Amino acid sequence: MHKLYIALGSNLGNKEETLNRALELINKNIGSVLRVSSFMETEPWGFDSENTFLNAACLVETSLSPLQCLKVTQKIERLLGRTKKSRNGIYHDRPIDLDLLLYDDLEINTPELTLPHPHMLERDFVMIPLREIMTS
Repeated sequence: MHKLYIALGSNLGNKEETLNRALELINKNIGSVLRVSSFMETEPWGFDSENTFLNAACLVETSLSPLQCLKVTQKIERLLGRTKKSRNGIYHDRPIDLDLLLYDDLEINTPELTLPHPHMLERDFVMIPLREIMTS
């Protein structure tokens, strides 16, 4: 079994309900959710919006490969109403955003997936929840 850390964010609709639904779907389709951080409200990062984000992180025990985990999180995003992905640093409002942060101690750098997540250290809305579940 592998340890996978995922960042969750939402800034449209019922954000708390969306994050909880995403956690249920992660538990059902990726693996056992072992820890979930507190939910924290944050300002948008990388774009302007009147909508604040609700962010969290979770630790999942999975038997899936990193690429399989990516495909499942993308499917969960679509199921929860996300219709377009951010491209080339152009961000926008979204009902759900799921980012793979860490997968064991694995380092991957492909066009499809980079692990550890390349921007996580610059983002408090990722690092604060991540630290919470890594130390608890």
